[in-house]
Amino acid sequence: MTSSNGQAPARRPDSGLSFVPPGWLIFVMAWSVYGLVSAWWLVGGHGGLPDGVFYLLLGGLAVDIITILWGLYLLGLAFGRSARFPRQFTIWQVATIIWLLAWQACVLTISDFVFSGKALAITAAQIAIGVLCIYLLRRGSEADAVYANPETESPPVFVSVIAALIGIVLGAVIGAVGGFAIGSVIAGATGMSCFEGACGYFALFIGLAGLVVGAIGGGLFAVWRVHRRKSRQVA
Repeated sequence: MTSSNGQAPARRPDSGLSFVPPGWLIFVMAWSVYGLVSAWWLVGGHGGLPDGVFYLLLGGLAVDIITILWGLYLLGLAFGRSARFPRQFTIWQVATIIWLLAWQACVLTISDFVFSGKALAITAAQIAIGVLCIYLLRRGSEADAVYANPETESPPVFVSVIAALIGIVLGAVIGAVGGFAIGSVIAGATGMSCFEGACGYFALFIGLAGLVVGAIGGGLFAVWRVHRRKSRQVA
């Protein structure tokens, strides 16, 4: 778009609000990775859970996988400052809010679940933050103006997704191994008791934390690296 004198209008300075939606997206993806790792045992069977609870939790695992893959696509757009990011993020966020409302409705209607005011407050906070992000990316807003680069200035989204998947796998492996090693060293250095496998569980917990952090960090680093290389080529 150009002004009447044929010059491109000056872009408004970014106060940092454009980073809020991608930051929230990264947090939701990290939460999904944690949920996926901690509840993956559901794939092996009911585990004594009622049918309604089991299938709802299994559906949650499927949503976590979709959230991670969809989030990688959105991060590719965000890192490339693509003009498609605001609209695509809004679609994702609306779908996420619908899922949260559906999940909460199932929890309140299935008798096997116990009502939790804390869980309801967390869901309400997630929806509120999501609505805020949609508002920040509304058409004509300061954050929306930041995502205005043509698609040709950023690598294809498919390349970003593949790079992110590779980064997630490598990061998860490195993080899990490193976390388990650090946990073992801490357990040994502090003289932690191994009664009933306490020191082993501690090391496993640190390894699990390292897996989550490594997966998210590896995916972000891979996407950042791809876009940095592309920007250098364009320059």
